Amino acid sequence: MISEQSARIRVAATPEQVRAVLLDPLSLPEWNPAFLRIHGRPEAVIGEPYRLIVRPGLSGTFDYVSIEPGRIDTRWSVPGFTELGSWRIQPAGAATEVEHAFGQEGPLAAVLAPAYRSVARIRLTRLAARLGHTEPSSWQSNGLH
Repeated sequence: MISEQSARIRVAATPEQVRAVLLDPLSLPEWNPAFLRIHGRPEAVIGEPYRLIVRPGLSGTFDYVSIEPGRIDTRWSVPGFTELGSWRIQPAGAATEVEHAFGQEGPLAAVLAPAYRSVARIRLTRLAARLGHTEPSSWQSNGLH
């Protein structure tokens, strides 16, 4: 892997609410600005490639690698770039702790590595906002490059 990082937050939402956002593939571009469009089934299907258009107009695929009660693994790729990501979802009292980790590889990933600093935390911030919570209650991040 060229770049790896992770971050964790606690949000005032149920694990089911978090999973519903993460398992709605066609709405991912609404809160992940790197994604311009995703085409495919409206439900999450393991191993089924969704057609993906990312900024600045590159075409590729997005797919769910694994869907478990406490973890969702994804992969997306465009020529020269592949990202393997995971979302861990754990109840934490009246809230939910969400950890997002990913690794990227390929020649384009090497060029883009500086631009991806803090992206795990940014994605979690946008996930929290999508859930209607603008301020996550706690943070922990680990950017590994």
